Amino acid sequence: MVEFFKQRIRRIRYITSFVSLALMVVSLIALSINGLNLGLDFTGGMVTEVRVDDQLTHTQMVEVLQPEIGPFTNVTHSDQDGRWVVRYPVPQPGEQGADLTQLLTSISHQVEVISNSMVGSQVGEDLIDQGGLALLISMLSILAYLCFRFEWRLASGSLLALLHDVVLVLGFFAATQMEFNLTVFAAILAILGYSLNDSIIIADRIRELLVAKQALPTEEINDQAILATFSRTMVTSGTTLMTVSALWILGGSALQGFAIAMFIGILSGTWSSISIGTVLPEWLKLEPKHYLPIEVDNAP
Repeated sequence: MVEFFKQRIRRIRYITSFVSLALMVVSLIALSINGLNLGLDFTGGMVTEVRVDDQLTHTQMVEVLQPEIGPFTNVTHSDQDGRWVVRYPVPQPGEQGADLTQLLTSISHQVEVISNSMVGSQVGEDLIDQGGLALLISMLSILAYLCFRFEWRLASGSLLALLHDVVLVLGFFAATQMEFNLTVFAAILAILGYSLNDSIIIADRIRELLVAKQALPTEEINDQAILATFSRTMVTSGTTLMTVSALWILGGSALQGFAIAMFIGILSGTWSSISIGTVLPEWLKLEPKHYLPIEVDNAP
């Protein structure tokens, strides 16, 4: 496989770059048409803590509550056996709210409502504002770091690769209308750091080769840089994907959105660092002279 990759590295880079751009367009269209299906963390809702029989499982709770309260009902285990926290949307005007005690009586001998509170929409709006500000600050910080570390042509490839990964994850959640909550947003911030790490390693190798092998064209230098870091990229991405896959399978519904977002982000981050991160500098005419010291004319 490695030999196959070596022989076709440039063709793979160009093909995946066009695929990435096409996926970005599709994701932006999905975002503009469907929008994100914001969860209760952002829109507000009811939070009820109940005590039921100790032997009840998460699956049993969800199977009883979701059909009656709604598909976005979230059930998490509390700090004690038999205690669960149920989050669900506020009933619309004119609708009668579901009676959790009555619903849970069918599967539990004892049902006790310990607390019941409502998270208002104002709190959700504040979370949206704060989350957007956090994403903006992180992107500006990354932009400042890339501009300081690399020449702008090389930095632009890494930055576009980051935007590509975020847009693909958001586009997937817009297209599937899966719940977008705080755990998914946390995954997006984690994806930014993961993808940036991949892009910086490849870009740093490109910078070294531009100075060391000035006679080679930029396309050949990019090929060599990817091949030099390929094994490291595959090992890092592979082990991370195995961890995220285990989290996806065993983490339950509470972590499903986080695991899916991370899985997509790791895959897209790996190929975008190889494709977009190297092809865009080529289109912008990156050359070895951009990393050579500027000659100063000392003539009088």
